[in-house]
Amino acid sequence: MQSLLWNPLDNWRSPAPSPDRVQWLKDWDYAHRGLHGNGVPENSPSGFAEAIGQGIGIELDVQRSRDGRAVVFHDWEFDRLTEEKGPVAQRDAADIEKIFLAGSSDAIPQLGRTLDQVAGQVPILIELKSAFDRRTASLCLAVQRALEGYRGDHAVMSFDPGVSGWFAQHSPRTVRGLVIRETGKPALRSNWKRRRAMWQAKPDFIAYNIIDLPSRFAAQQRKRGLPMLTWTVKSEEQRQTAVNNADALIAEQEQPR
Repeated sequence: MQSLLWNPLDNWRSPAPSPDRVQWLKDWDYAHRGLHGNGVPENSPSGFAEAIGQGIGIELDVQRSRDGRAVVFHDWEFDRLTEEKGPVAQRDAADIEKIFLAGSSDAIPQLGRTLDQVAGQVPILIELKSAFDRRTASLCLAVQRALEGYRGDHAVMSFDPGVSGWFAQHSPRTVRGLVIRETGKPALRSNWKRRRAMWQAKPDFIAYNIIDLPSRFAAQQRKRGLPMLTWTVKSEEQRQTAVNNADALIAEQEQPR
């Protein structure tokens, strides 16, 4: 009954994409931050090479450097993953590229270098790490510039609906997704906030937290034509949940099928 009430609004405010535009998303599973572990760092050129070698799609994280470049790194600070300390946003890209990921000979790459490495061999999901602030547009622009001329299958996504909304307006050919987490939020209020975020984002797909599946909201959006990806699959039990409720998995290194 609820879907009958909401579907007309959802279809108006956030239309589903054409199937041809998003089919490739369903044809792959994705290595979460590359195939990392056993001495291979997350979001590293080595981890991406491992994923390419095994024919697995790549999910990675990017954020903006001080000088407006997209760099491949997850955390806001360098502390956990390198010998450096302090915020990523306070360093220029050329300096960041000289920083090695802990325990490896891999330096932090700019997104453009990673795109050159992948070169369309496997698809890429690019998660933009947004602080939900005024700098979101500059981060989106940095990613758009890095993607200019790239011909391999790729998509952008973020928890921040402003990211997908920006690409919908400024780069409509770029496939875009909304990342969603339900856990720990009041059901009624959270459901309304998710729907508002989706209307703002106008996504081509949704990436849902595996812990929150099955979900009525996710099922409704999948039924009306938005591919449902799920993260981060880490166990056989979660894999089965994903197979039953989603179209593709974003998983740790041993998981992708």
